[in-house]
Amino acid sequence: MNELLSLFLTFARIGGLTFGGGYAMLPMLQKEVVEAKHWATEEELMDYYAIGQCTPGVIAINTATFIGYKQKGLAGALFATYGVVAPSWVIIMIIAAFISNFADLAIVQNAFAGIQVCVVVLILNAVIKLAKKSVIDIPTAVICIAVALLSIVTDLSPIVFVIAAGVLGVVIQSLKAKGAKS
Repeated sequence: MNELLSLFLTFARIGGLTFGGGYAMLPMLQKEVVEAKHWATEEELMDYYAIGQCTPGVIAINTATFIGYKQKGLAGALFATYGVVAPSWVIIMIIAAFISNFADLAIVQNAFAGIQVCVVVLILNAVIKLAKKSVIDIPTAVICIAVALLSIVTDLSPIVFVIAAGVLGVVIQSLKAKGAKS
């Protein structure tokens, strides 16, 4: 039960202290889940994020579910998932009750503008950390650049990019393996 409580409290802290959604949670997830708790490696966390991106639902919730399941099975998945959701649910309920009274105030609008800029920086920081671990050679750099460019200039679903990148990764590795055998 101790580890279930730890899963709940860790993800409740992440869920309650991270603004900007799933991508903004990545730096905190890396620090808590990878560095502090050692519940996953950076590679596993990136895999969970990739799967979470191309499955229905919110990335942060999907990632919490994966990590909870890895640690303590179904019970761990439930505790981690509820932990990451509970703070947001409570905060949203409170904000929903009062937002119409304050949304037009300049101070509230300015606060949201400042928070949005901060979230962009947090996401960029997470992307740079992930890129350092993921872009490890020329083929992965090409895949990264191609996906970045195509995602900017097309309206293709992210699922298409994830599947295509996965297939390319398999093809490239099998070509490397064949070349090493020769």
